[in-house]
Amino acid sequence: MAVVVVGAGIAGLACARELVDAGVPARVLERDPQVGGRLASERLGGRWVDTGAAYVTADHPAFQGRLQTWRIDGLARPWTDTLRGQAGPATMRWAAPGGLRSLAEDLARELEVTLGADVTELPAADAVVLAMPGPQALAIADLAAARQQSWSPVVTAILTYTERSWSDFSGIFVNSHPVLATVCDDGDRRGDRAPVLVAHSTAAMATCADPGIQMAKAVGELLGLGDPASIEIRHWPYASPRAGHGLYARHGNVYLCGDAFGRPRVQTAWLSGRATARAILQSTD
Repeated sequence: MAVVVVGAGIAGLACARELVDAGVPARVLERDPQVGGRLASERLGGRWVDTGAAYVTADHPAFQGRLQTWRIDGLARPWTDTLRGQAGPATMRWAAPGGLRSLAEDLARELEVTLGADVTELPAADAVVLAMPGPQALAIADLAAARQQSWSPVVTAILTYTERSWSDFSGIFVNSHPVLATVCDDGDRRGDRAPVLVAHSTAAMATCADPGIQMAKAVGELLGLGDPASIEIRHWPYASPRAGHGLYARHGNVYLCGDAFGRPRVQTAWLSGRATARAILQSTD
């Protein structure tokens, strides 16, 4: 049996990793030049900055075990259990010294991954896994489960200052704000005290012209700061899905998985990919 996984985000890599570990050949095709999807990190100013997901949380035993393995390997560390403005009980957020994309790169080790592969139709395989947001999957196959998904855009603004002039904090949920959803102290998250803040926009702001300037102004008003020395923005058109049900969807030999199957979290994507792989393995018994 041969399986093709389209998408090298956390869901696709978790799926391929489970299949290969069970002895089933799986190829991963990814249109971007690197793995990770929204588990994105970049080298900016000589240091890693998380430009997609802000952190990782875990309350499922299997994913907690995965995180502990990454911790032992030096890839992940507990960051903070409290963000300003959070509702509900304290929840540990995990960060990655080498950027969150390093976790995806770890899953991809020894997998057959083809980067820069723009897939526009279903590949020929015994099973095909579309590990991506539903709107992107619809460009490859007309799947009912993909049409049912609803996604919101987000803009990430990386704000670099000449010095740290704010009171210490880890991150803030900026509730009911027209521009900002969250602000994270990336120097605290990375542990190097760099004067870098990373903000995520509301869905409404993500569709506005020149969101970076407006986001920098809003962060300045929130924290009492002047203008940053530099502003970098990254657009995520499919950043936040409406929470769905089940762990994956199946249409014949085509599977759809990702973080839309549950609460939109890295853990959800990982569990969805793993569950998809196990469904494929059961279909071969």
